[in-house]
Amino acid sequence: MDLGPGITSTLVVVALGVAVLALVGAVGVHLRLSAIEARYRILWASGEEDVVAVLAHQSGQIANLHRDLEELRAQLFRTAGGAKRSLPRVAVVRYDALGDQDGLLSFSAAIVDDRGDGLVISSIHASGESRTHTKGVADGDSDVTLTPEEQRALAAARTGKGPE
Repeated sequence: MDLGPGITSTLVVVALGVAVLALVGAVGVHLRLSAIEARYRILWASGEEDVVAVLAHQSGQIANLHRDLEELRAQLFRTAGGAKRSLPRVAVVRYDALGDQDGLLSFSAAIVDDRGDGLVISSIHASGESRTHTKGVADGDSDVTLTPEEQRALAAARTGKGPE
């Protein structure tokens, strides 16, 4: 069966067109498959080949992260509680202890935590000397008698407000 030169040429051109379309389609499919492999390559970073094993591994890692996060939250809570107890409240009262008109050179400073534990430091300045005293405070009170200025400083530190 002889088809003739015109029909043979047409069939060759059509066959080449189909081949080019098939080649373009194959290249497109290959590029899409490569992109998908690149996206999912992260899943196989652990070396597992089975999708179920990969997902189980990822699930285990997520569970570990949740456990670590809970431990960090607990540690933060403990640290915040410790900081609340250890960060002092401070108040200073300045005064002229001896009435010698040298200015407000004497002071009493109270440093306490939220429970009222801490100390009161007083420094009495006179024209030629200075004396410093420290008194311990527990539960907002001292076993040593506090001067009125020391009491004012302690009250101001306990309330978090400045002296009156």
